[in-house]
Amino acid sequence: MIRPFQPEDLDAVVRLWLDANIQAHSFIPRSYWEEQREAVRAALPRAEVYVHQDQAGQIDGFIGLVGQWIEGIFVSQDARSQGVGRLLLDCAKEHKPALRLHAYQKNPRALDFYRREGFEILGQGIDPATGQEEYTMGWQAAAHKKAPPEGGA
Repeated sequence: MIRPFQPEDLDAVVRLWLDANIQAHSFIPRSYWEEQREAVRAALPRAEVYVHQDQAGQIDGFIGLVGQWIEGIFVSQDARSQGVGRLLLDCAKEHKPALRLHAYQKNPRALDFYRREGFEILGQGIDPATGQEEYTMGWQAAAHKKAPPEGGA
């Protein structure tokens, strides 16, 4: 089940954020993520966040949005490859006509996931906080995509 974030979810969501980042980004020191924990704790209540609960009611995934930007999709290790990330992304797509995100180039699992879900690489750069190369990726709802030019090629 997906539902909007509630204040009582904060501890579970922050734990999930930290664990998932450490697991998915072994190329970034663990200390970086630990140093960001309190800033994330403060930012989460101001973002648009949706959580996924498993059959037992435990939060096993969440997506954070700021405007059209996906700040991250985080899924617990036990729930990965079970469709939770896709459900969270579909929830965001239902609320937004277009989405953007940054994904580290050294995270092929995330890049493959977003490509499968219709995202395209729009550009590349360096994350100033980590020094890691990243792509900017984007998705647009079919109804909002630009029509091809008339007259053909």
